[in-house]
Amino acid sequence: MGSANVIPGVSGGTIAVITGVYERLIEALNRFDATTARLLLRFDFRGAWGRVDGRFLLGLGIGVGVSIVTMARAMEWGFAHHPVLVWAFFFGLIFASIPSLGSLVKRWSLGPVLGLVAGTGVGGAMAFLQPASGSDNVIYLSLCGAISTCSMIIPGLSGSFVLLLMGGYKLVMVDAVNSLTEGEIGRSLNILLPFLAGGVAGLVILSRILGWLFRAAHDLMMAVITGFVAGSLVLIWPWKITLTEKFTRDGEETEKITGFEGWFFPDIAVGSTWVAFGCILAGAGLVYFGARFGERGPAT
Repeated sequence: MGSANVIPGVSGGTIAVITGVYERLIEALNRFDATTARLLLRFDFRGAWGRVDGRFLLGLGIGVGVSIVTMARAMEWGFAHHPVLVWAFFFGLIFASIPSLGSLVKRWSLGPVLGLVAGTGVGGAMAFLQPASGSDNVIYLSLCGAISTCSMIIPGLSGSFVLLLMGGYKLVMVDAVNSLTEGEIGRSLNILLPFLAGGVAGLVILSRILGWLFRAAHDLMMAVITGFVAGSLVLIWPWKITLTEKFTRDGEETEKITGFEGWFFPDIAVGSTWVAFGCILAGAGLVYFGARFGERGPAT
């Protein structure tokens, strides 16, 4: 999930669904409520920890954090030197997950079908939206935090791409980091604190909404999520023109993705196209064998 969330266009929520932890994650986040607060006020830390499924959240959080730190540089290198192969791997990964997601709909009726169509349309339309200009206004940064963080847990929506569309990607992911490394802690915190506060608030509120929706309309929700994931394939399609902008971070010049245009079909007479096809199969194979392994493993 951490690796996916740093890539504009790839959804960490999708990875959570593929690995079978999504509904458990939503339920755990949904338990950060008044009851948990009362347990903490009574210093019943063990009870609060168990109620929010703390062991699960801690393990997931460590995995996400470590992968963001370790994989962000690797992904940056991959996009700089072999972008088509990286996109191809994730395309195969996401494409192969769609049948599994669809199978989670217990009964396909008119409602889920319409939800699937709507989700696919929204997911695909994300690729054609134009980025807005950013601002360091506190309210704007809080909204960026809330919306982009919420997007990170919605399968098919990319939190980093949503942040990019809102115009906050450079401000939060580049300017704030640069200010921190250059010793301008005050400026960095002026950006990061409103962003993080909005993110936490948005995450808690959205998890409660999603938890209620899953209980009230499980099939419709899974159909919409399947549509989001299917529509996101437009963003992840390997053969497109990736727009980038150069930034300076930690004293080094680097490039960040700012958008996409010019989708096209590859020339199958070129050897690199077949290498990319191999990466698609590798991503799809990872989902297939991961699902087989999950079926044989113990239930959680």
